[in-house]
Amino acid sequence: MILQEKEKTAIKDLQTQEQTCIKKYGKYSQEAKDPVLKNLFSTLQKKEQQHYNSLQQVLDGEVPSCDCNDSDGAKYEPKATYDTMSDSEDKKADNFLVTDCIATEKLVSSEYNMDVFIFANAALRKLLADIQIEEQNHALMLHKYKTANGMA
Repeated sequence: MILQEKEKTAIKDLQTQEQTCIKKYGKYSQEAKDPVLKNLFSTLQKKEQQHYNSLQQVLDGEVPSCDCNDSDGAKYEPKATYDTMSDSEDKKADNFLVTDCIATEKLVSSEYNMDVFIFANAALRKLLADIQIEEQNHALMLHKYKTANGMA
């Protein structure tokens, strides 16, 4: 598969977004106070790395198959660490991290939503749409964590 220059630029821009997510989740997994949140951030970091790797395969000339997984968010049921009525400093700090990541996921999801229309290749469009759904699932998982911990 040969990409047009506009398509290469779009894929590289998406990779930049994925790199930001990888770094953010890695940093936040170390900063989070709650072990459940640390684990969630670590899981999401790995998912973002998979997205980055898939985009690299596209730049290398092949479109990887996608699993069209849209169930991670629906299946995620985090255990509450914080009392819903408490307002500890740790809870406030973790709430900030989660809220920031939800905003990032919204941004990245919208980038995929817009960029998918640049491409004519059906398999590539399917891959980008799949990643976009996975980004939405990441935001849902983060929101479920907030809700379980009385942060939403």
